[in-house]
Amino acid sequence: MYIYEQKKRLLSVSANLVILLFEILSFTYVWFKYYRISTYRNNDIIVVGMYSLFMFLITKSLNGYKNRYMRSMDLCLSHILSVFFAAIVGHIFICMVWSDYVDVLPIIIMAVIQIAFDVVWVILARQIYVHIYPPRKVIIIYGNYPLEGFLKKLDSRQDRYEVCEILNYQKGFEKICSDVLDFEGVFLYELPAEERNEIVKYCYEHSIRTYIVPKITDIIMKCSDDLYLVDTPIYLSRNYGLNMDDRILKRITDIIVSLVALIILSPLMLLIAIIIKLYDGGSIFYKQLRLTKDGKMFMIYKFRSMRNDENDKGRNARLASKTDSRITPVGKVIRNLHFDELPQLINVLKGDMSLVGPRPERPEMFLKYEKSIPQFDFRLKVKAGLTGYAQVYGKYNTSPIDKLKMDLTYIQQYSYWLDIKLMLLTLKIMFRKESSEGIDDKKMTALPTDYKVKSYGKKYSIKRRGEK
Repeated sequence: MYIYEQKKRLLSVSANLVILLFEILSFTYVWFKYYRISTYRNNDIIVVGMYSLFMFLITKSLNGYKNRYMRSMDLCLSHILSVFFAAIVGHIFICMVWSDYVDVLPIIIMAVIQIAFDVVWVILARQIYVHIYPPRKVIIIYGNYPLEGFLKKLDSRQDRYEVCEILNYQKGFEKICSDVLDFEGVFLYELPAEERNEIVKYCYEHSIRTYIVPKITDIIMKCSDDLYLVDTPIYLSRNYGLNMDDRILKRITDIIVSLVALIILSPLMLLIAIIIKLYDGGSIFYKQLRLTKDGKMFMIYKFRSMRNDENDKGRNARLASKTDSRITPVGKVIRNLHFDELPQLINVLKGDMSLVGPRPERPEMFLKYEKSIPQFDFRLKVKAGLTGYAQVYGKYNTSPIDKLKMDLTYIQQYSYWLDIKLMLLTLKIMFRKESSEGIDDKKMTALPTDYKVKSYGKKYSIKRRGEK
C-alpha cells in the first residue's frame, strides 16, 4: 500500500511540475526575447527567479497543486488566477529592472498561452489520474446522528470515493474490525468518543487510511500548543480568540485594504446603484442587524437584491432559497457575482467587521441555530468577516454545524498568512455558482432536514421522510 500511495504522489507531483516548468520557460523566453538588458547579466537570474518563486507561491496558495483532491474546474480557476497575478507581478519586475514602463503586450500574449496550456493539461492530467487510480473504495461507520446529508456530499465526489458499505457502530467492535480490512479507507462520522478512539487505534495499527469528521472539541484541540512542563505531553488551548498583536495587524490591514478597495471599486458601485434605482425606483441599499464579536450587534450594508418590501421582515426571517421569488432580476446577477456584498467594505472600514472572519448572522437566525447547536456562539470570539473560512470552503446553504466547525478551524489556527490566503481564494468563489446557491424552497434556515436511509450494505439510497 505504501508503494501504491507513493506512485500516486509521484504522478501528482510530476503533473504539477510540467505546469510550473512551462510557465517558467515561457516567461524566460519572453524575458530574453523582448525585455532582457544585455549589459546586466545578473538581472536574468533575479527576474526569472522572482517570477518563478511568485508563481509557485501564488499557485500553492490558491490550491492549484492539489490535483489529487480538487475538481478539474477548481484547479483550472486556481491556475487562471495564478497566471493573471503572476503576469501583473512579472510586468512590475520588468518595469523595475528597466526603471521605466515597458510594453505589456508580450506579457499578455504569454499569459493567454499559459492559461490555455494549464487548462488543457489540468483536464488531461486529471483524466489520466482517475483512469490509472479509480475512486477509493470506502466504508462509512456512523454514530447516532443523521448520516444522510454527509452521504449526499460524498456522492458529489464519486471521482474520489466509492462508498461500498455503511455500518453503524452498534454492530459491535468485532464486526467493524472485520469489515474495515476489506476497504481502502474508513470514514468515521459522529461516533461516540470511546468507540471512535478504539476504531482509530485499530486502523492505525493496521495502516488503514482513516477519514474522521471532527467534533467541535477536536477542532479546539487540533491547534493547541505543546507544553513540556513535566515528562508528560500537555496541550494548551488558550480559548480567547486572537492575540493582541494579531488583532492590531488585522485591523491595520482592514483599514488599508477596505479604503483602497472602496476607491478602486467606486465606479462599479456607482453603476450598480444606478441600475438598482432605475429598475424599480426603490432604495439602493438595505441595512440589517447582524452579530459580530462577543454578540455585539451592528447594522450591515448591502446592495438591495430583493423586492423593496422584502428587506426588513425580521419576524419572518429566512435565508434566500434556490428559486426565491423575492429576488429581483438585477439582484440575481449581483448575488451570483457577490457584488451585493461590496458596501460591506464600509462596515470593514468602520470596524464593525473584518475582511476575514465568520459570516455575520442575523440575531433571529442565530437564536434558531443556537437552540439546535448550543456551541454556535463559539464563532463570536472574533469579528465577523466579509469573507472567511466557511465562505471559501463552504456554501451559502452549508449547514450551521459545518459552518461552525470551519469558523472554529479559522479561529484556532489563525495566522496573518491564513487571512491573505483566504482573501485570494475568495476570488475563486466568485466563479462558483454553488457558493451563492440558496437553501431548498421549503426551508427557512440552513438547518438540515431529516432524512432516513432506505437500505444498508453494498448499495444504499436516500429518501426524504414521507417519500415512497
